[in-house]
Amino acid sequence: MKQIQYVVPPALEEAVRVAEITERPLLLKGEPGTGKTLLAEAMAASRNRELFRWHIKSISQARDGLYFYDALTRLNDSRFAEASEKVKDIENYIQPGPLGQAFESSAPCIVLIDEIDKADSEFPNDLLLELDQMEFVITETGRRVKAKQRPLAIITSNNEKELPDAFLRRCIFHYIDFPDLDFMQIIVKKHFPDLNNKLMEDALAMFYKLRGLNELRKKPSTSELIDWLRILVHQGATLEDGRIPAPGSLIKNEEDMRLIKARL
Repeated sequence: MKQIQYVVPPALEEAVRVAEITERPLLLKGEPGTGKTLLAEAMAASRNRELFRWHIKSISQARDGLYFYDALTRLNDSRFAEASEKVKDIENYIQPGPLGQAFESSAPCIVLIDEIDKADSEFPNDLLLELDQMEFVITETGRRVKAKQRPLAIITSNNEKELPDAFLRRCIFHYIDFPDLDFMQIIVKKHFPDLNNKLMEDALAMFYKLRGLNELRKKPSTSELIDWLRILVHQGATLEDGRIPAPGSLIKNEEDMRLIKARL
């Protein structure tokens, strides 16, 4: 499993411990780009556990993460005599989703439910039983699937929608604050251990100056800072003239681009 360059703040580390002790899902909120999703990857790598990912979309339904009944393939197979025995058993067409795979895993694992607030407002409530009791029933066969090992569930939200109280009660909550300058230096050094100190200081000063512009529609995130630094290192660029090399790696819309050209 690849090494993930992720520095866990002390408060987040404590939240992870609490979630593991209570066996409750860990609900993470914070600005996009603050490492909510990356935490699950880093934990899986550091603990040598399998990670099952469920990336939520606006059309996602709770059952999608549990299992999928491939009725279309079964109908197609029914046309062929040699597949008649297979067609008789619906189980041959039941495919576990990410949460279902985590339940069936014999080893401790981690399941990531990413950006849960993208789905319909009832989506979280539809998962209450499964996350609480760690089991579900396949409607088409009546088979009950119960987790062999209770997985650690990490749930992320970008605060696009309010989550139901009943769902929140079952979670350990943590908001990832944006790193201050001192902690950001630790993060940068983790990614770029040989980075020139002068370049790091100049880059962070420019980065936080940008984030300090209240008029920006989208402030640059930690992940965008890492991308920008990678470009600066690759190009051998400096920031001594006050210009922002490769501004498109930090600024993501035309209004903000016009603003920084006028202000910086």
